[in-house]
Amino acid sequence: MFSGPTMDHTYNTLFETFQVNGEDLKFYNCRNLSPEKYDRLPYSIRVLLESAVRNCDEFHVTKKDVETILDWNDIQLKETEISFKPSRVILQDFTGVPAVVDFAAMRDAVKRLGGDPMKVNPICPADLVVDHSIQVDFSGRWHEPPKSRCDNTIRWDHPCRSDSLKKNQDLEFERNKERFKFLKWGASTLRNMIIVPPGSGIVHQVNLEYLARVVFTKDGVCFPDSVVGTDSHTTMINGLGIVGWGVGGIEAEAVMLGQTISMVLPQVIGYKISGKIGPYATSTDIVLTITKHLRSVGVVGKFVEFFGPGVEELSVADRATISNMCPEYGATVGFFALDRIGVDYLRQTNRDPERIAVIEAYLKAAGLFRNYSNDCEDPVYSQVVELDLETVVSSVSGPKRPQDRVPVNKMKGDFAECLTNKVGFKGFGLPSDKLNTQVPFIYDNKEYVLRHGSTVIAAITSCTNTSNPSVMLGAGLLAKKAVEAGLSVNPYVKTSLSPGSGVVTYYLEESGVVPALNQLGFGIVGYGCMTCIGNSGPLPDVIVEAIEKGDLVCCSVLSGNRNFEGRVHPNTRANYLASPLLVVAYALAGRVDIDFKTEPLGYNPEGKPIFLADIWPLRSEIHEVERKHVIPAMFQEVYEKIQKGNHQWNSLEVVESDLYPWEASSTYIQKPPFFDDMTKEIPPVKPIVNAKVLLMLGDSVTTDHISPAGSISRTSPAARFLQLKGVVPRDFNSYGARRGNDAIMTRGTFANVRLVNKLVSNPGPKTLHIPSGKVMDVFDAAEAYKADNIPLIVIAGKDYGCGSSRDWAAKGPHLLVSLHFRDFFLFYFLF
Repeated sequence: MFSGPTMDHTYNTLFETFQVNGEDLKFYNCRNLSPEKYDRLPYSIRVLLESAVRNCDEFHVTKKDVETILDWNDIQLKETEISFKPSRVILQDFTGVPAVVDFAAMRDAVKRLGGDPMKVNPICPADLVVDHSIQVDFSGRWHEPPKSRCDNTIRWDHPCRSDSLKKNQDLEFERNKERFKFLKWGASTLRNMIIVPPGSGIVHQVNLEYLARVVFTKDGVCFPDSVVGTDSHTTMINGLGIVGWGVGGIEAEAVMLGQTISMVLPQVIGYKISGKIGPYATSTDIVLTITKHLRSVGVVGKFVEFFGPGVEELSVADRATISNMCPEYGATVGFFALDRIGVDYLRQTNRDPERIAVIEAYLKAAGLFRNYSNDCEDPVYSQVVELDLETVVSSVSGPKRPQDRVPVNKMKGDFAECLTNKVGFKGFGLPSDKLNTQVPFIYDNKEYVLRHGSTVIAAITSCTNTSNPSVMLGAGLLAKKAVEAGLSVNPYVKTSLSPGSGVVTYYLEESGVVPALNQLGFGIVGYGCMTCIGNSGPLPDVIVEAIEKGDLVCCSVLSGNRNFEGRVHPNTRANYLASPLLVVAYALAGRVDIDFKTEPLGYNPEGKPIFLADIWPLRSEIHEVERKHVIPAMFQEVYEKIQKGNHQWNSLEVVESDLYPWEASSTYIQKPPFFDDMTKEIPPVKPIVNAKVLLMLGDSVTTDHISPAGSISRTSPAARFLQLKGVVPRDFNSYGARRGNDAIMTRGTFANVRLVNKLVSNPGPKTLHIPSGKVMDVFDAAEAYKADNIPLIVIAGKDYGCGSSRDWAAKGPHLLVSLHFRDFFLFYFLF
């Protein structure tokens, strides 16, 4: 990482001094390259320029890179490559574990080749947050407080807490003890890396509230914080004025080792925001509206930069929600330059006042600070599109893609159409005689009925929304009003609340909404991604049996960012993204095909119908509660102890050694084969000769299809492997949790139950073994081909590999065929 200029640095003439609190600090004033050109640059491009200037060494970054970026306005359409060196890397544990595994394997390889293994360390600062391991295995309600016979008012001071949180955390440690010990080893031996223990929160929310530097100061030199992360929603940090995006694990490891990222200098779409948010709209509604809008514009491979007076109507949490879903609208970043509201957020989250002063002074001096009300500061954009916030209405997105927004007032009709539409992103292809299928079942000694549209999972989850106090408090206030009105949620609906940080728990408790949330089933089940990434845990057997018996299109409603088929739960064919308030509403309704305007959520004990409008809190009401209860002391209390970990983490015993002591019996951590035959010479590339087609895929095959992160099916090759190792099904855990074991991940490649392979007739992880004519698991077919030394190709349509950045979506297909990255080829065809 940059450590100050040398006398022969190409751009040392740009070096200037500014003073903060009596201290002299230095920075590169890139505006002096060309004030006219600099002032026209989008703010996100200015960050790329500063990095190029500061890191220009004529090796990793050249003067040509600097000149190219400075001439962005003339070059943006030419798809010119540049080198970019981020300030840091951030990882979550699903992708962080294989990165640390690779570092451990590299140390072994370096030693085998006669080098010093201790030289293998992150050069670029790296932060790893353990947040992807915990699952919703348990999701209980608090016991209902006693009522008087003549009074329906809940006694809020009755703390009959569910033990779901403790049970889920205990299971997390039981399942992941090997992984956590390995990470703790990494924390003890790898320099320049921070590891945040499990139970602390979701990586992107912890990044926003705590880890983000906004501005670095090293050796007296200030420069912008910028980050790449091994999770596509790293873009959430764009809401705090930090350029960052998700990359694959392989790219992240390269950056950690001091390499640059090669990227095409992007076009920048200016997204102008005007107007004010309506009293019933939420930040979730805004981001779902923007997602659909930008998908129609087409922003893949481009930066999006938000500007206009309407930005000042948005809190940093609102902006972070919009930036979080950047991958869903297809852009590389969704950037908000820092302004006075951003500085206020730094104060609210208890950042050091002296650091805040440095941040503000540096950004102003460098031309990176924004006044959204002053259109004289607006730069030149490749294209400008606009949104009037007053046009935003309450919305959800689904049933299979985040960009398929549906206004809530049209949801009932839209779902009905989806049932009969031909199979696709907006269709399930049900015949007309199956539309009214109902399946009765017994749950807790009472009969219920499931049908198409029934809500079986309702989860307040994901950093997309749990980082935003307005929608979290809104959900709490709605829940409180619902309970006071006598409403309840059917007990078979799997309800859960998984906050992105402990701060959420503090302000929910202080605002008095926790008892109501718990009574409706939205008790805290863990601090992590959980349902959003497919860690939704099991549904009751009777629910699964009823769904399968009736071939029902049952639903999940979650406050997440992705709803691809098979991601949330194998038995929920329709999955809708919604604000936390609407998650509660659809849980109360018990179905998604409801017209909230004309149909009640339920009835109170006196038989009076209760409509959603009766209990929906106004935006002004929510903001008043937020103003009172979201305070800096909460952030201080949570984050001053975040790296200390809990008792279970601290009790893990780790061997202190420079080289990792691999355990042959481990089913979680194994030395990968990537470096086993590595030599100092690069082997030649072989031609494709007599290859067979392993899979023939269509468009939009996501990384979830290629390398699932969710549960391991009991009939899969990975399950059979684990059972041979003595692992019982309840301990299978997820593919994401086992990314440190190449044997599991190879067997899990293309193991998504919704994979559509044109070589076979039904969706699933199957393919045709062409020589024998047999249909078999993809892994078994690949093994058969490998036994006969037959090279393989995969034919795929456009957008292959879209979705979450995932290194195993690259590693897995290779290892299906060869341990040495040979004889595997991927062909893209635009069908």
